[in-house]
Amino acid sequence: MGIALPRLLALAVVFVNGWTDAPNAIATAVGSGAMPFRRAVWTAAVCNFIGAAASCLLFPAVAATVEDLASFPTHAVGAAALRAAMLAIVLWAALAWRFGLPTSESHALLAGLSGGAIALGGGLTALNGAAWAKTLTALALSLPAGAVCARMIRRLLGDRLRHPTRWQRAAAALMALLHGAQDGQKFLALLLLAEGTGTVVSSPRLLPLALLTAGVMALGTACGGRPIVEKVGSDLAELSPAEGLCADLGAGAVLLVCSLLGLPVSTTHAKVAAVCGAGRRADPRIMGEMAGAWILTFPVCGGLAWLFTRLMT
Repeated sequence: MGIALPRLLALAVVFVNGWTDAPNAIATAVGSGAMPFRRAVWTAAVCNFIGAAASCLLFPAVAATVEDLASFPTHAVGAAALRAAMLAIVLWAALAWRFGLPTSESHALLAGLSGGAIALGGGLTALNGAAWAKTLTALALSLPAGAVCARMIRRLLGDRLRHPTRWQRAAAALMALLHGAQDGQKFLALLLLAEGTGTVVSSPRLLPLALLTAGVMALGTACGGRPIVEKVGSDLAELSPAEGLCADLGAGAVLLVCSLLGLPVSTTHAKVAAVCGAGRRADPRIMGEMAGAWILTFPVCGGLAWLFTRLMT
């Protein structure tokens, strides 16, 4: 079996991230009418590739944090736990896509890795408390930070912005670029763990694996996630191109700061919060559905990874 199956599962996780998470980056541009769906998808695919490849090579601090979250033995048992974690992530992402729920693949990744590591018998000692503290802080702050940044930008710009549709298109591309920069690193770390070829600071295969991660994420994005785009861009709140621009800038600011600080943060959290902060008449029912999916991600993914690990080892 070698590394073929772990690599395929890792790439499947990268693909579903592009398929189910990247649509959040373009949802506002489509929902506000600034860009047609297919054009927005290809814009996101290209920008995801550029962002993922550049960040993995230039400042991979987020990848280093993800690598430190949990400890996996280097022998066959550890490899089985990694396979179990990745299988849990893919199943949860496919289920969420089926119902058009913008779940966080960042949450799924963290939960899956943790559930697999805990199932090996070490309990919570298999988790790195310092890395988890950084991660949970970033995830908790992404919601209020996204909403506040978007609202502040909306108040700052007001009605003074000329050609908002043109700026909204540029902001959507920037948002996709920053999504690639943030999530590309997380899933590069997963690919390195699966292949056992070292860390982001020591792997001799960093360049080809970074490009592979970026390419597969872009391919997943190109396949589109229309249900998620509609949920975030149209159903969650009413958005004009100017408001969509503010949401993109607010969420993008959160992703940029967290990427530079090496903090794994949820693109979905930041973007949904920014839409609520910049948009009008946010739908409480949709917000409740999304919150429910986010709350379920940790126990479901972690539980599935734990169960699969126990069955495989």
